[in-house]
Amino acid sequence: MKLRTLSAPDLHEALRAQEELAADGFDFLLGYDPDAGWDRFLEDVEGIRQGRHLPEGYVPATFLVAEDGGELVGRVSIRHHLNPHLRSVGGHIGYAVRPRFRRRGYARQILELALVEAARLGIGQVMLTCDAGNLASKATIERCGGIQETSRPGDPVAEGTLRYWIDIPAQR
Repeated sequence: MKLRTLSAPDLHEALRAQEELAADGFDFLLGYDPDAGWDRFLEDVEGIRQGRHLPEGYVPATFLVAEDGGELVGRVSIRHHLNPHLRSVGGHIGYAVRPRFRRRGYARQILELALVEAARLGIGQVMLTCDAGNLASKATIERCGGIQETSRPGDPVAEGTLRYWIDIPAQR
């Protein structure tokens, strides 16, 4: 499995992934607008990575898909820094695995490779969040070194959301 950028030939497979994860209430393509078109979406993804023309509330972020054997098994978004909202809910890294590829270790591989990419971006410590009821994501984050943050008085974290921190060793 490898992480890579989206490209023009990924359109149909990415749209299938978008449809599959929409059933879980998850946006695989992070705001893809079919009316604007695929080429425009790819330009926007690159612009966000470079920090150009960011929509309000966005930070620079690297969007990568996880590919194994020519199939898109998941995706990851690595935010280059946190704004107040992301510091509360969202964090540096958000990932997803398509339903038919779950329970095969892809989530852990995606997160491990995302940590390598985060280190390459100069991020020494990443924050991730997950729903308390998402036991698979909770286990994945913890297996990758995630330490759960204790809640603070007046903490705006949504009810049922867990917040984790992972220190990224320089040699990763």
